Amino acid sequence: MAAAPGGMKGFYTFLGAALVLGVGVLGFLFMRKPSVSIPANPVIQVGDTSGFRGYLLGSDSAPLEVTEYADFQCPACQQWATVQFPTIEERLIRTGRVRWRYRDFPLDMHPFARIAAHVAACASEQGKYWDMNQKIYSWEGDWPEKSNPIGVFNDYANNVGLDRTKYDACMNSGRYAGRMRASYLEGVAAGVGSTPTFLINGRLYPGGNAVHYDMLKALLDSLAGQKPAQ
Repeated sequence: MAAAPGGMKGFYTFLGAALVLGVGVLGFLFMRKPSVSIPANPVIQVGDTSGFRGYLLGSDSAPLEVTEYADFQCPACQQWATVQFPTIEERLIRTGRVRWRYRDFPLDMHPFARIAAHVAACASEQGKYWDMNQKIYSWEGDWPEKSNPIGVFNDYANNVGLDRTKYDACMNSGRYAGRMRASYLEGVAAGVGSTPTFLINGRLYPGGNAVHYDMLKALLDSLAGQKPAQ
């Protein structure tokens, strides 16, 4: 038996609406910006390491240099960065006694560590590395728990005053993947196996409780041949 005219009309209306919706969804998928992805094992080029020792903070003439190997998504690194580092920065780095050297050591167990490190590298292009470092370690917006933290990182870029056109181009290029890989391999060669790990005078200090203001102050006093301050 033939279908009633009214029923066929409703069927074709539904079919047409479904086709329009499908075309719209496909158009969105093709036109939306791709998610940022940073290669894990890029080929390291000469330009990735030439003239770059890490992200430095403090005086070139400081008597002590501390190298920190860290991962932005590491809870122990985040805890250390927010609890210990502010005092060290205020009392030792700003006073010219310590120079800090930050090296990326993104762990495979943390899926967004490389993206976060690349965000900071792109901020460095605009002279905002340490502002972004602090912002990322604040974990505002709970970015480690997101399925895709790019939106949170974009908010960080706005908050620290980055030129978004330049920042977006930098992120989409992934151009610092080689530098990050070289930093990681440097840490492996030095014996780093976890984060955070600190390298001071050729000796490794692993763990967030290993390095703090009192420890560095005592080491500085020892280097200067002074008795530790009371």
